[in-house]
Amino acid sequence: MAVTTIRESELPTGFPMRRTEAGETERSPHPAATDGAPMVGVNLRRLRSKRGLSLQRLAQQAGVSRAMLSQIELGRSTPTISLLWKISQALDVTFSAFLTSQQGRTPVVMTAQSGKLLTNQAGTFSSRALFPLDGARRSEFYELRMSAGVEEHASPHPPGTSENLVVSSGTIEIGVEQTLYRLAPGDAVLFAADVPHFYRNVGTTPAVMYLVVSYAEEVG
Repeated sequence: MAVTTIRESELPTGFPMRRTEAGETERSPHPAATDGAPMVGVNLRRLRSKRGLSLQRLAQQAGVSRAMLSQIELGRSTPTISLLWKISQALDVTFSAFLTSQQGRTPVVMTAQSGKLLTNQAGTFSSRALFPLDGARRSEFYELRMSAGVEEHASPHPPGTSENLVVSSGTIEIGVEQTLYRLAPGDAVLFAADVPHFYRNVGTTPAVMYLVVSYAEEVG
């Protein structure tokens, strides 16, 4: 599948997510790592300006470096999945607000070849948007792929956010606060995602999941 891939790279400060892979702070050697940088940068600058925030103020609120935010806005660096979540929480916007083309609402065919992947540094976890990136929305639809043995932790999303996940293949454990839920192919779970949660592939084969993220209100 030919897609634009945005890999985990250039994470300057810690993010409250624990991962099993090492080397998250290394620069990705792949040219495709910055393919999504211009769009993310334009949207970050637009959203920051809309809220009247300086780079320094946003850096303080998001807990990242001012230099990193500047590099993102200039299109020279693409943030990681986890860093985007952190910035989105500071700006009170949805995750997809950074990937929006702002070209208006028109019918869109999303082919497998035109999709965008957000991945971790090792490429063992990926998220692909399955909805038009044409503006802020209350619901987002993603395809998630996770290698065997991989675990991904997420810090709480904005208040009122929920996740509805169905497993297509593989065996997954979902941890929500202190409770574990094991899902086999065809199983689904709906949970409040404004609390700490994680995904873990406990099987011996790669897992494929489909996720709907619903926000309490449309922001952007």
